[in-house]
Amino acid sequence: MYRLLTLLLFLVLISCNNSGEESINETTITEIKVQPNLYYGIDLNNFELRENKIKRGDTFGKILEENGIDYPQVYNILEAIKGNVNVRKLNLGKPYSLFYSKDSITTPEFFVYHPGVSGYSVIHLRDSLYGEEIIKPSRLVELEASGVIESSLYETMQNSGINENLTYYLSDVYAWTVDFFRLQKGDRFKVIYTEKFVDDSISVGIDRIKAAYFEHNGKPLYAFEFISDPKKGIVDYFDDKANSLRRAFLQGPLKFNRVSSRFNLRRRIAYYGNRIRPHKGTDFAASVGTPILATADGAIVKSSYTRGNGNYVTVKHNGTYSTQYLHMKKRKVKVGQFVEQGDVIGWVGMTGNTSGPHVCYRFWKNGKQVDPFKQKLPDAKPISSDLKSKFVLYIIPYKTKLDCIPFEI
Repeated sequence: MYRLLTLLLFLVLISCNNSGEESINETTITEIKVQPNLYYGIDLNNFELRENKIKRGDTFGKILEENGIDYPQVYNILEAIKGNVNVRKLNLGKPYSLFYSKDSITTPEFFVYHPGVSGYSVIHLRDSLYGEEIIKPSRLVELEASGVIESSLYETMQNSGINENLTYYLSDVYAWTVDFFRLQKGDRFKVIYTEKFVDDSISVGIDRIKAAYFEHNGKPLYAFEFISDPKKGIVDYFDDKANSLRRAFLQGPLKFNRVSSRFNLRRRIAYYGNRIRPHKGTDFAASVGTPILATADGAIVKSSYTRGNGNYVTVKHNGTYSTQYLHMKKRKVKVGQFVEQGDVIGWVGMTGNTSGPHVCYRFWKNGKQVDPFKQKLPDAKPISSDLKSKFVLYIIPYKTKLDCIPFEI
């Protein structure tokens, strides 16, 4: 019976060939292509992924040794990547990834360290040893923002959904013309700025302010970015009349922090029996390690330590003005060194007679200590006459755009 069924099946197959010629029933085989599943440029279809975060005491070598790579090979890897990738310092809490080949998961094939959103490091651990820093492509986006101040500039930025770091950039632009420690309710601002993004939506920081408007105590003040020295590429900010917003001195020695104690020659302190103890400086409170900036160009005439001042630096700016910065954690400059306005000369600390971290900023005019906030300080050099006409034309579209931005309340 089985043989009969086999014979009948054979005859049916032959009868299907209408031409009478031998044919082979061909089956078309379509190759299925697996789409790459890239993660930091590595195809996860071919690798097993293990992720972790840098723990206290972790080093690059320790991580590799704990994952099956012995020290001689670690040394070879470090030699191979020298000059391309720096793994000497891994930041606590930052993520890293190990990629194991699915054919052999005894030791990893790639190490990826990704401390931030803007880039990462890839190190090949087997076969051809090498490392590379990958910087993600970014794009600049021009944005607009505005606000009306209720309490502080920083809180206004936060409450309006604006990148609060814009606070520091705006305070830098107006550092010489607006006292940000004395803002009033109702002061308002508009700003046109550029911000850098990766992956289309992740901000990696403010780039710069292109134009701004700040209304303080009812007084409007425009600011426009402009290259004031084309040969040196120096960029500065000017108002709508081409007057520089910069002064010969910064209003304070920090980027942006609060005044905790002002210059006061009749200050009374309860600790000393309510006696008058003049305070001839202005205290700027800040966390330990905050950079302290030279408020104007000048030469370092003192960089030392005393019991009362702690670590301190004195800068002579010219025959009229000198400044001093007290209670530093550490000094960065030496006597005889020339510094420019905005240079870091030390870091906020608690050395000397102080009850908390701050920098005491002292200001001399003609050999006498004075309150810097009450001085009529000299302006910076004005824009050159040959650039003024170019500036007037340059700001027209920015001023028009600023004027059209509504205030957000």
